[in-house]
Amino acid sequence: MTPNVGGADRIIRIILGVVLLALVFLSPATLGGGALYWVALIAGLAMLLTGLFRFCGLYALLGINTCPTK
Repeated sequence: MTPNVGGADRIIRIILGVVLLALVFLSPATLGGGALYWVALIAGLAMLLTGLFRFCGLYALLGINTCPTK
């Protein structure tokens, strides 16, 4: 798995992932506890993990690469 998430994209993903997970765990009543809760949980985990591992499967499928060339 070659990295395909870089720079600003990576920072934005990590920040959004942390914010979504904070919403899920710190104030679940805000999300209603239903489908929105689960969507926020899954999206938060996906954003955080793709930011940390610098690899996005969807980017790979679409041929997108935001990493600078070396």
